Amino acid sequence: MAETVTATHQVPQHTSIDAGEVAKFTAMAAEWWDPTGKFAPLHKFNPVRLKFIRETAAPHFKREAKSLRPFEGLTLLDIGCGGGLLSEPTARLGFAVTGVDPSDKSVKIASTHASEAGLDIDYRQASAEALVQDGLTFDVVLNMEVVEHVADLRAYLEACAKLLKPGGLTVIATLNKTLKSLALAKIGAEFVLRWLPIGTHDWNKFVEPERLHALLEENGLTILKTQGVTFDPLSWDWRLSNDTDVNYMVVAEK
Repeated sequence: MAETVTATHQVPQHTSIDAGEVAKFTAMAAEWWDPTGKFAPLHKFNPVRLKFIRETAAPHFKREAKSLRPFEGLTLLDIGCGGGLLSEPTARLGFAVTGVDPSDKSVKIASTHASEAGLDIDYRQASAEALVQDGLTFDVVLNMEVVEHVADLRAYLEACAKLLKPGGLTVIATLNKTLKSLALAKIGAEFVLRWLPIGTHDWNKFVEPERLHALLEENGLTILKTQGVTFDPLSWDWRLSNDTDVNYMVVAEK
């Protein structure tokens, strides 16, 4: 049965958590598992990113991607797990999953949902820096739609690199800082089409792939792949592409 673990140690003084961002997502937390609610775009994105994680991790760890639970014996950290939209399917693939989020409300919702699904997921209200203090490391570290919400990107990625085992993989999904992303992911998605609540994203915190690559390499990681992802508003569907102008994912190895 899933269990929520609330950290009892003090939050590190130099945390990368942005309190304003935490409050914003806490206010929407009740809708995490509503496929037609505020997180509808993530529900649609989930199959694409899960397939990408599976097909990237399987050859790296010499596992059979098509098997039912290919990642038995491997550990995975889902940072910024929210309500557990990725924690649950990765647990079903065999990973021993730890889901971490600074929002207590999100963690409680994630834990309850996993318990009802009969999944054993270690959910914690904590920061990346707090996990480093605890001496934890993982085979896979997921940063999916998180880096554009942190207060200090360099400090955050430094902590995340320390949480990765040698030979481990990190997968980061985020938004490029381009005029196209401003038009589509910010103005279009929030103000015109109302797919996302106004204020969900701050375009000034979007991250160019080159900057993300440099920060990861600065922390001893090797970039393996950069993958574009595009959204088709007509079919309401996500797909992998060569276009990194708006959404993209980066895979790096320690």
